[in-house]
Amino acid sequence: MLKEKLKDYKIILASSSPRRQQFFRDLHLDFDVRLKEVDEIFPDDLKHHEITDFLALLKSNAFDTNLADNELLVTSDTIVWHNDRALGKPKDYNDAFEILKSLSNATHEVITSVCFKTNQKTVLIHEVSKVTFCELSDEVIDYYIKNYKPFDKAGAYGIQEWIGFVGVSKIEGSYSNIMGLPVKRVFDYFQQLP
Repeated sequence: MLKEKLKDYKIILASSSPRRQQFFRDLHLDFDVRLKEVDEIFPDDLKHHEITDFLALLKSNAFDTNLADNELLVTSDTIVWHNDRALGKPKDYNDAFEILKSLSNATHEVITSVCFKTNQKTVLIHEVSKVTFCELSDEVIDYYIKNYKPFDKAGAYGIQEWIGFVGVSKIEGSYSNIMGLPVKRVFDYFQQLP
């Protein structure tokens, strides 16, 4: 459906995330993956979606001199926001355990920002979804970390994995956003391109 709409663009996805790449394939997009190393450091005074907006834009700015006129770059960043702070990817088993323990029997927000960049303009969007976990026992947390190794995931979990099936009691908002990309918002943006 989008192929005709985007025939004049070369889509560049700047993400190593297998989930984001799969979403682009599921939208039947022709795209290239192009990666640049970026230190994902943000100012301490940023809160909530300001963090993901900043990081998605930072990732896109790494390509400022590398875009051809017909290229449309897509960058993205996702955080888990809980107790007024950003939870990133866990450093190790203990960090993952502490993060999941803090999410147990509580509601947190998953925030994803997406930056669309061409040589002519830059557009930034963000989406917020809420996830409520039931009480997670130490055994459940231990089993999940040892079997699924969620060290590449913000908040130390993947909603589409076992922990999402047995531990999540409520979701408000976009499910795909919790996986790392608000697919409907991306689709809508592509749909309205000239």
